[in-house]
Amino acid sequence: MAKRQVGVVSELYRYPVKSMLGERCEALAVGARGVAGDRAWALREAATGFIVSAKKFAKMLDLSARYATEPGPETGDAPITIVLPDGRAIDPAAADAAAALSAILGREITLERARPKQHTRAGIDPDTIFGDVPIEQVMPDLTRATMPPSFALVSGSFFDSAEIHLLASGTLAHLATMIGPDVRLDARRFRPNIFIDSEGQADGFVEDGWLGGTIEIGANLRIVSAQPALRCVMTTHRQSDLPRDLRILRTIAQSHRATLGLFASIGAPGTVRVGDPVWVSD
Repeated sequence: MAKRQVGVVSELYRYPVKSMLGERCEALAVGARGVAGDRAWALREAATGFIVSAKKFAKMLDLSARYATEPGPETGDAPITIVLPDGRAIDPAAADAAAALSAILGREITLERARPKQHTRAGIDPDTIFGDVPIEQVMPDLTRATMPPSFALVSGSFFDSAEIHLLASGTLAHLATMIGPDVRLDARRFRPNIFIDSEGQADGFVEDGWLGGTIEIGANLRIVSAQPALRCVMTTHRQSDLPRDLRILRTIAQSHRATLGLFASIGAPGTVRVGDPVWVSD
């Protein structure tokens, strides 16, 4: 079996609440169901019953969440803190937490934890899901009129498509050459769990060369069943110091079928740390 090093772990991210800003970590425990504590919480819109996503509500990226202590490796159990746009910190279990978040989003919401075997859907707005890119360009069988207002999440979780998400630095460098020198590309726009320094390789969409292989990181972590990650308007939203930029998704759609980075599953659990080498076995 051929095995080659494709980079080193540069940055690690965990997102305690779906679609809020998360936290940058030096190490992550990865279990069979993904990063411990990742997307363990979500908001639910009372009127529709759908999980709230920044795909529809860009204001979600004005909120951030972090763990007070390291979450358990499988259940993600640990207290979290949500930070509001004005800097106030709230406990999601507090009686007034839902009211504070409802006021920010302008609609009634509830907070909930992910539950095993649950089946739920996240809301989208067909008019804005791909920014100014026509839906037909991304999904030829759909139009704005036929695009459903929600999509199914991974069973028993608040993940969109898979348990873990990877992105290579060379891919962002390549994308920047197509957009222009003024673009503010940053891993945070794409919300990966593992951002990999591809060590100078920047002549295309780097992760395409990893498809079909097993990605090995650290002593034990094995990542399998990788698929290109479909992108949406979230990559263009303003967040923190990054401005809104519709060119990002427009360019990804035109050049790479609106996909960038990888969604994948866990073949073997393990701990990943910044600086770990990343290998691909074909």
